[in-house]
Amino acid sequence: KEGILRLLEGCENRRARFKSAIAFHGPGMKTKCFLGVVEGKISKTARGESGFGFDPIFEPDEFPSRTFGELSVEEKNKVSHRSRALRRFAEWYLKIKKDL
Repeated sequence: KEGILRLLEGCENRRARFKSAIAFHGPGMKTKCFLGVVEGKISKTARGESGFGFDPIFEPDEFPSRTFGELSVEEKNKVSHRSRALRRFAEWYLKIKKDL
């Protein structure tokens, strides 16, 4: 985190995105991939105690003045790249599971 903040000192454009992918491969079928993306920016300082990794320095567009590290688990799960990928997979899987 601190290294990224140092690299971005003085940078005007702090736009960033996180991506997460989930893949499923069942018998006799092609591998299916599900992508989740969250857009946002890198904050100027690390803030917040929750989460892990880069959560204290990433401000998602849906919560413009708060980092992932400052969000509750429920708030983060509404917008995170991982939850978006997982929701896409779950919606698809629930539709096709009877055919597996």
